[in-house]
Amino acid sequence: MPAFELQDELQALIHIETYEIPQDHDFSTEDPEALLEAAVEAVADSSDNIAEPEVFDVYRSLLKHSDLVPGPIMSKLLDSISSGLQAEMEATLRDVDVGDQQTYMSHKQPFEMYAFLLFWFVIAVEKVKVSEEGDGPAAPAPKARKGKGGKAATSKAAGRAGGNKKTDTTWTWREQIPPILQLISKILMRIQTQRIWTTTAERETFVNCITRPAYYVTESEQYMKSEDIKKLAIKVICLAVKHHGQAAGVQTTVMQPLQFYEHLSEPMADFLIILTKEYDYPQLGDEILREIAGKTFGGQEQKGPRTFARFLTKFAEACPRSVMKQLSLLQDQLDSESYPMRQAIVEILGFLIADLSNAGADGQDADAKQTKKQMDKLFELLLERVLDISGYVRAKVFNVLAKILNIKTYKFPEFRLQMTAHAAGALDDKLATVRKAAISLLKELVLTHPYGEKLGGTLKLEVWEKEYKEVVAKLDKFEEAVGNVVKNPDAEMDGDEDEEEEQGEDDDEDGANRRRKKPKKARRSDDESMDVDEDGGGAGGDTEEDEPGKMSVDEDERDDSTPKKSKKASKLKPRKSQLNLEALTQEQAIVAAYDEHEITGMRFMKKYCLDALSFIQGIEAAMDPMCKLLGSTSKPEVLEVMEFFRVAHEYEFESAKDGVKKMLHLIWTKDNSTSTSEDGKELKGVRQRLLECYKSLYFDPVPDPEMDGKAQVSRIAKNFIELTYLATLAELTSLEEMMRIMMEDGQVHPDIIYRLWQIYGSDMNLPKAQRRGAILILGMFALSKKDVLMDKVEVMLKVGLGARGKADLTLARYTCVALQRLNGSAKKVKGSLIDKTQRYQMDHPIFRKLQIAILHPSRTKEWFGMAEQVINTVYALGEHPDHFCNEVIKKLTIRAFTRQKGATADPPAEKDPDAMNEDHPGDTTVGSADMSMHDPTQSTQEESSEKDLGEAFELSQLLFVVGHVAIKQIVYLELVEREWKRQKDERQTAEKQANSNQKSSKDADELEQVAGNAEDEVGERIRAIREDELIDGPESLLAMYAPMIVHICGSPHKFKNKTLRAVATLSFSKFLCVSTRFCEANHRLLFKILETSKDPNIRSNIVIALGDVAVSFSNIIDENSHELYKGLSDKDIVVKKNTLMVLTHLILNGMIKVKGQLGEMAKCLEDPDTRIADLAKLFFDGLSTKENAIYNNLPDVISHLSTGDHAVDEPTFESTLRYIFKYIEKEKQAETIVEKLCQRFRLSEDPRQWRDIAFCLSLLPFKSERSVKKLIEGLQFYRDKLHEPKVFERFTEILAKARANKSKDKPDVELNEFEKILEEHRAQGQEDQALEKRVEGKKAAAKKKAAKATKRSTRAKKVVAPAPTADDDMYSE
Repeated sequence: MPAFELQDELQALIHIETYEIPQDHDFSTEDPEALLEAAVEAVADSSDNIAEPEVFDVYRSLLKHSDLVPGPIMSKLLDSISSGLQAEMEATLRDVDVGDQQTYMSHKQPFEMYAFLLFWFVIAVEKVKVSEEGDGPAAPAPKARKGKGGKAATSKAAGRAGGNKKTDTTWTWREQIPPILQLISKILMRIQTQRIWTTTAERETFVNCITRPAYYVTESEQYMKSEDIKKLAIKVICLAVKHHGQAAGVQTTVMQPLQFYEHLSEPMADFLIILTKEYDYPQLGDEILREIAGKTFGGQEQKGPRTFARFLTKFAEACPRSVMKQLSLLQDQLDSESYPMRQAIVEILGFLIADLSNAGADGQDADAKQTKKQMDKLFELLLERVLDISGYVRAKVFNVLAKILNIKTYKFPEFRLQMTAHAAGALDDKLATVRKAAISLLKELVLTHPYGEKLGGTLKLEVWEKEYKEVVAKLDKFEEAVGNVVKNPDAEMDGDEDEEEEQGEDDDEDGANRRRKKPKKARRSDDESMDVDEDGGGAGGDTEEDEPGKMSVDEDERDDSTPKKSKKASKLKPRKSQLNLEALTQEQAIVAAYDEHEITGMRFMKKYCLDALSFIQGIEAAMDPMCKLLGSTSKPEVLEVMEFFRVAHEYEFESAKDGVKKMLHLIWTKDNSTSTSEDGKELKGVRQRLLECYKSLYFDPVPDPEMDGKAQVSRIAKNFIELTYLATLAELTSLEEMMRIMMEDGQVHPDIIYRLWQIYGSDMNLPKAQRRGAILILGMFALSKKDVLMDKVEVMLKVGLGARGKADLTLARYTCVALQRLNGSAKKVKGSLIDKTQRYQMDHPIFRKLQIAILHPSRTKEWFGMAEQVINTVYALGEHPDHFCNEVIKKLTIRAFTRQKGATADPPAEKDPDAMNEDHPGDTTVGSADMSMHDPTQSTQEESSEKDLGEAFELSQLLFVVGHVAIKQIVYLELVEREWKRQKDERQTAEKQANSNQKSSKDADELEQVAGNAEDEVGERIRAIREDELIDGPESLLAMYAPMIVHICGSPHKFKNKTLRAVATLSFSKFLCVSTRFCEANHRLLFKILETSKDPNIRSNIVIALGDVAVSFSNIIDENSHELYKGLSDKDIVVKKNTLMVLTHLILNGMIKVKGQLGEMAKCLEDPDTRIADLAKLFFDGLSTKENAIYNNLPDVISHLSTGDHAVDEPTFESTLRYIFKYIEKEKQAETIVEKLCQRFRLSEDPRQWRDIAFCLSLLPFKSERSVKKLIEGLQFYRDKLHEPKVFERFTEILAKARANKSKDKPDVELNEFEKILEEHRAQGQEDQALEKRVEGKKAAAKKKAAKATKRSTRAKKVVAPAPTADDDMYSE
């Protein structure tokens, strides 16, 4: 056999198909198992036999034709190679120990052959024919035995047994990898290759060959998931570097795979970490870092930069010191075009800061200063990336900063304010991921704040301001005392601040305990004992009459007094010759009274308080944008905001209360499912998280050993009640839903309900807001379980409708709302005839109390809200509510029209800022009553001179009840109709069952037809009552008041009382909803009042009422919808908002049609008031779901906003149309719009219109060739307008868009030609314009010249005129 050259063989192996084997075997004719058995026996006799040509060629033939060799034979082949290699290694080691060079050098060739075969086996193994159950157990490897002379030999019997195994034995390469890698690592660890391979090239070739299987294994992602295989492969590479000088080769082998195999980023980082830490060889890591630092990554690359980024971050986390040495080179990657690389460097900076902070905590003073400088530099680099162009990098910066804050050894006080400012600024970022990361950072800043030592952890602004004033007062007192003689220390303070700051850092660290719970002291001061609340807890201090010995929910009193600064001593310093020795003696005594350490501590405390105040103000400033983010469409972001507000509320930030209140509206969020975020964390549903937040803040017991169970219940009940204080109607509605869900889920303890009833029914004089809050919360609970109220009806009648209710009409009103819940809250199923409501006979005590309440004399605005709820309660619970209302209306009529003694005139009108902003048909408000109306034209003199027979306020009460009864009677008639239908349905069902055996199927069909007719008859009968009897019937009580209401509304100059006019208008609106006949006859009057009334509250109520009228009689309102649109131009913001809401409801529900007035709605998109702009956006979002609605009305919108008196300025036009055009998504629609807009150029002469049309064209996508073709075809309409610069600029934008959307395989010939034509027509147009100007100039000059010539000739005639007279005289002679 010729000499075996490993390098040549490896080179030849690159092309396996052409690899030549002298004694190649053909397995189509020869048995591979028999050939292998002979070779195995030869190697078993002596491992050196591998050098025999016939043996070596058998192995090579099997490997070359491995695709024809069964798996079990390949398994035996591997066992033979590995056992032979191990035997050769042991023999070599023995010979090396003996020291005979010639003997151990003889092992060189067998070693190389075995290494070559092992390497080839790894390459060929993929071609092995693995049986279908390839994951079964591997065939056992034959055991090796040592023969004489160090030759390994396997027993022949064992060899034969192995050879005779059946071919169906399963075999997997994966299970063979660990032993093979262990064998390789053993060889690299024990064999001194430099003694056998004397030349460097030979040694490197061998080591490279023996380690190559490890590299091949790493290329498989599946193998790298196995921790054992990964560790062994890394060990092989580490040994090759450490003991066999393979650093340069391994560097190449690490760098190249990182560019192609993403899964290798972390394994290769692990390799360098182990090499650095366990093998003490950091040089290779340094070289690889330098090479990566010098690489250039493009912005479009994806796989490579991501892999290198993960590699760097993994390595930097474990070996920050190694990375620190190369940072000056690596930081150049911050300017890389690839954002993953910039992200990696940002994360590396975080690891380095963390490492330095730990080192700084343990280091010496000199080292600490150097470490501080390094940290400052790293922070500067990190904070610069807050402005990175990539949102991913910006988000990574905030995530890294949040991780840094969790370091316990150092609190970074000097950078906290910078972090706060950057995070607050990022809340306006356009990317939700960045905003979420910024919110997370702000939350961590609060949780890890270093201002907890002094004041127990609270971050309440008031507390810190008070503390700051006290410290300043003490310092001022000291400085004033020594100011006349001793130098003022303020001058030195600035110079000492750095030293003080260093001294204070340790104090900061000690005080920076993470406090997730509300500070104990603050908590206990709020929740001492909850029997009653003395200060009303935000209810404005509105309390009932005081009684001695009363108890209170909140008995804590706060001392608002703050130390006053004494007057400062004169700033003029006396000369030394004028020093007062007696004063000096006194001052020295004062100075001696203060310890020097105490003075330094006060100065430090002043700076400490200033830093804390700056931090608190920075967090407070972030609250407002944070509240807006609660409406974000990004679920992770919303959850992060909620968590921030929870934490901020626990630390007593003032603005956090507003955020927690606004969170309440998230209870309506539909998505309540648990999902997974991008980083693999579980995201709870928004509603579920909201309930958890509120429970942790308000409803969970606090871990206070001094509070017993009773105190805990009182505290929770107090929290429930306080949630209703100063709450808006929207907040109460959301709170109601939350209470319903909590009650439904059994999260409210019975003891809390019992405590609430105690508060409501207490005989003590409690704050009004507390008793109101108790019944409000109980009513909310009853929505889910009416049993909460069932046993307490008597209490409600005694308290809410008794003496306390008469004194507090709002309490009576809320009690009525709670009483309505007695009939249950089961929602009516559409089409169902089942009525689950519970009703009471009219002689029940409830109705007697309700009647007393509504008839009790009152002249306050709260009466109207209470009366509304009394009527609602009667109609909700009564069997015959009309009987009750009959009696009430009659009594109110008698009161209103009975002239009272001494009453000759209405009292002077009050200047009441409250305005009527409620009570539209069907409204059951729960918010504060604001029923007092305001008319700016009304004068006191006119009021006093107007003499009425009765009291105007009492007439207002009568009309209010009449109007509300009318609207509730309609609802009641619907219930009657449903009940009649149900009764008929039951009778007919019974008849069917009775007659089912007697009648034929034909008779059954006839019966069903009769039943259908009967149902129609019920509906017709109810409609007849509503149309003919309710308002117009001769026996109808309401009919008597309809003419009166119309007369009062139609005579504003006669009836000037503001309350009367407002109530009459409201009742008139409700009457319009009852009867078609009445509506047709009188609806014009309502529009007239809308047009002429100067009271914005009346106009606002009319707009809402028109929406209700449209629900009943859509045709009447549809015909006059143009009148309704006028409200969008109203000066009052509330009228405008209500008009927009009503129109949105009517249009989106198909009650009125859009007839060209969509332009007015579009104007609202750019309204200065954000609420109106947001409502308009919601409207267009809803309208876009209706097929072609926006497309069909787009031409009218463009015309409305571009021309005429209602046109808007160009910037507003552009921003409005930019928003609307985003809904034009269908290409066919875009094509038609192109054609229509091009034709508009022909009809317009105004350059402003040209610019608007061109802008609209530029908003279209031009995704298809047909759109571009339509544009080119319309050239004749706009070619003479291209000289206008803006018009030409828009067409240039269109061309750029068309080129971007064009197919790459199509030439630009058509577009280039079109561009050339546009340029020509622009040039032509500019020439024509210039010529026109010249012609106009010449015309003007000629006209001027002609005028001058005429002037001269006229003057000449005046001068020459006397001459002919003289001539005439001469001739006459």
